Amino acid sequence: MLSIVNKDFLVFLSFLALSSAFWLILTLNETYEQEVNVPVQMVGVPQNVVLTTELQDTVKVTLRDKGYSLMAYLYGDVIRPVTVSFNVYANRQTGKGNVPMADFQRHLYSQLSTSTKIVSVKPDKLDFFFNFGQSKRVPVELAGTVDPGGSYYLARTSFWPDSVTVYASKEQLDTILAAPTEDLNIINFQDTVKRNVKLKKPIGVKVVPSEVRMALYPDILTEKTVEVPVIAVNMPEGRVLRTFPSRVKVRYTCGSRMLNNINAQMFRVEADYLKIQKNPSEKCELHLRTFSPMVMKAWLELSQVDYLIEQQ
Repeated sequence: MLSIVNKDFLVFLSFLALSSAFWLILTLNETYEQEVNVPVQMVGVPQNVVLTTELQDTVKVTLRDKGYSLMAYLYGDVIRPVTVSFNVYANRQTGKGNVPMADFQRHLYSQLSTSTKIVSVKPDKLDFFFNFGQSKRVPVELAGTVDPGGSYYLARTSFWPDSVTVYASKEQLDTILAAPTEDLNIINFQDTVKRNVKLKKPIGVKVVPSEVRMALYPDILTEKTVEVPVIAVNMPEGRVLRTFPSRVKVRYTCGSRMLNNINAQMFRVEADYLKIQKNPSEKCELHLRTFSPMVMKAWLELSQVDYLIEQQ
């Protein structure tokens, strides 16, 4: 009984393998469309040339052919990189090169079977940019949304390195003042944040290095008050402006780390005689003219006070 069962099972396996082989042959003999990745290489770049935007290294090509041909393209070593000569396609006057899709397809067709057709190519153009070493050094700049949230604010930002070298055409270099990071979205943090960030790479511009180390230092906002004397300005000779009170309180917010570095001498409150003369009233307007750059926000507790103009 066991030998009969084994014999029947072997016969079943044989017919299953045979039918699978026929099915595979029939399936692969059908026509399909398949996307394949075609490598692209640029050759012949002179040593004095800097590619500011390199040629795309892979092109997605949709091919139409029998299934067995497409299998060879996907899993065999049939398609080799398409080589592009710098000297053929580079325009040295404009610093730009363009490889026509017709040329790319011609190079690719030389590797394909005569029955294979190219249906589509992505991207639809191959451009590259270059210069002859023109560059300049610019600072790294934060871009995007960075908000510690709550009662915290961004006290300081550091980059390593804090400046990078950009290569571009002379016209572009004249307009580039900084190298911004890619748009960031970092919110609701209270401790120092350190991470590697990439820099934006506009078309035709090469940034070296293309990635920097960034640190964000948050600090908690603190409110404080100082008394500042009122200073009269634009006073004519022989006249004195007296205000009541002569000193007013200025409230301000700053980071907790800066509190000990801020004093009343960093603020200036003025009463303008010319404005009093132009718009006479019982009270004069006060203006907070200057305050320390370490202060986030500052305002007067009293914006109007009594006054007296004396003749000397």
